Amino acid sequence: MNKRPLIGVSGCRELGSMHPFHRCSEKYLLAVINPIGGTPVILPALPDLEGFADYIDGLLLTGSPSNVEPAQYRGKESEEGTRHDTYRDGTILPLVKECLKRKIPILGLCLGNQELNVACGGTLHQRIADLDDKFDHRMRRDEEDHEKRYRLAHNIDIISGGLLEKITSLTRTNVNSLHAQGIDQLGNGLRIDAVAPDGVVEAISSTDPDTFALGVQWHPEWPRPLNTVNTKIFKAFGEACRQRSLKY
Repeated sequence: MNKRPLIGVSGCRELGSMHPFHRCSEKYLLAVINPIGGTPVILPALPDLEGFADYIDGLLLTGSPSNVEPAQYRGKESEEGTRHDTYRDGTILPLVKECLKRKIPILGLCLGNQELNVACGGTLHQRIADLDDKFDHRMRRDEEDHEKRYRLAHNIDIISGGLLEKITSLTRTNVNSLHAQGIDQLGNGLRIDAVAPDGVVEAISSTDPDTFALGVQWHPEWPRPLNTVNTKIFKAFGEACRQRSLKY
């Protein structure tokens, strides 16, 4: 019987009517089951969880309505109304560093892509839409249809020699776009794998050939059924996790 790799899935902390609770959207758990082919375990946004690296075969960094607190990357104070989850920051950023050190496979989606960059010492643009040479990468706020919010929004150019090109064998593809923030300065040990037409970084990966660490700025987990490109990304991550599970 083949062992299914155990995939840690980042959770978020939110305030309920009386008590805080931890959540993770089902779409990420479904992606872990298929096409990744793993067993998901939700990681609560609580401190001192680097020890989870002893048990997981891979780390999936999910998207979220929240943003990395700018103090984590020496950024200026956020504008009023910007959502943050300092508990998630305090959990995930140290865990990413630990997983990179142990060469545990990492796949970051949207916010997860930004977390990977910040964990490696990179910085973020807090409001891409306010930059003169960039377009608005956020979903349309007047669009109530959930499926339409996740529709393909623009193309990306995939850079030769990166992990994303290796996985997809493509030079260009189309992606959805639901993010207000994005990568500014690239983190240490990372390379740019794809860019949008306006130059915004859409994918990054580790420069270490022995480490599977990939971040994508879009949401490949939705809508389902997944398209071919997004399926390939998840399957490649799943295979990296399986290979690690066989070693440890």
